[in-house]
Amino acid sequence: MVARRRTAPCRSAPDWGDRVRILIAEDDRELAEGLVQALRCAGHAVDSVGDGRSADAALRGTTFDLLILDLALPEMHGFEVLRRLRAQHSTVLVLILSAEDEIDARIRGLDLGADDYLTKPFALGELEARIRALGRRAGGPGVMESRCGPLVLDSAGQRVVCDGRPLDLTRAEYMLLATLIERCGKVVSKSQLFERLYDWDADAGLSAVEVFMCRIRRKIEASGVRVRTVRGLGYLLEQGHATAPEPAPHDDFS
Repeated sequence: MVARRRTAPCRSAPDWGDRVRILIAEDDRELAEGLVQALRCAGHAVDSVGDGRSADAALRGTTFDLLILDLALPEMHGFEVLRRLRAQHSTVLVLILSAEDEIDARIRGLDLGADDYLTKPFALGELEARIRALGRRAGGPGVMESRCGPLVLDSAGQRVVCDGRPLDLTRAEYMLLATLIERCGKVVSKSQLFERLYDWDADAGLSAVEVFMCRIRRKIEASGVRVRTVRGLGYLLEQGHATAPEPAPHDDFS
């Protein structure tokens, strides 16, 4: 279904999104494994499922940025997966990847809320280009600005600005701080933050989030905004007096 090419060394993450959380719903195991490998090499966190019911359950239980959706899925058709997703008012980007190339199928998919439609067979380079295009669209000028006190999330520029100056953040720190800013004043669980960075097969543990939180606390200390630990629940970004940074664990998760 997809043009075969020799395995190449993984390259760095794409410019438009530091690390995008992708779910692939595809029952062709060989194709799914090839896509997972290629997109992980492109710097994304990627998981895959082989049937519609598993896709529906995964979308309800995990926060994804993009769904790559086959239509002819067992257990539940791709259109029903998409219908249920949009019924939840989810803003997850959806790229349909299907052998159904009839115009009626394309129209129905787009009308149900898909953001793009690519027919099989396809070139991997075109799929990657379409993912980049979706990312630019999602981070374009129409996206509302999020802020928490003096911290401003610039999604289009992939940065956080404090009093007009961009913070010096790593990719992981940006992803986590952006999530907290978007939910300023609300508790975000450690597992939700972990899922912003890692796929289901990742070797890292939840302690990685603690490491990044320590680093973020230091970098936003002067802003008057703090990351508060809510024991048993998660983390809360709130405006308040700057607090002394907590000592960082010895583990390094750069």
